[in-house]
Amino acid sequence: MKFSEILRGLPSVDHVAALELWDEAGQRLAVIENRTGQAGSLAVYAYLASKYGVINLAAANEGLSLFAEHTEHARLNPGSHPNIDRLLSLTKGGGSLRVNTLLRETH
Repeated sequence: MKFSEILRGLPSVDHVAALELWDEAGQRLAVIENRTGQAGSLAVYAYLASKYGVINLAAANEGLSLFAEHTEHARLNPGSHPNIDRLLSLTKGGGSLRVNTLLRETH
């Protein structure tokens, strides 16, 4: 199944402004914003965080599966997909990432 098809099956993230990713030492590593070019990664990471509580080895492996065809491209082109690179790194080095969800403001 292609990534675009997988995305359609994930829960909506319309209410999410961004996700902050924190390492085990309490350092913020990244922010994934709900904007063009990052919305798919945001949906995957939000789903994984809701399912696993943190992004750990099991979550990283599932995430790599969800990214579908983009995972192989990331493996062949390190740096081209930083959000996938982060999951690949977790599968090699262990550890986990804590996810902080920033909600969109409603008026």
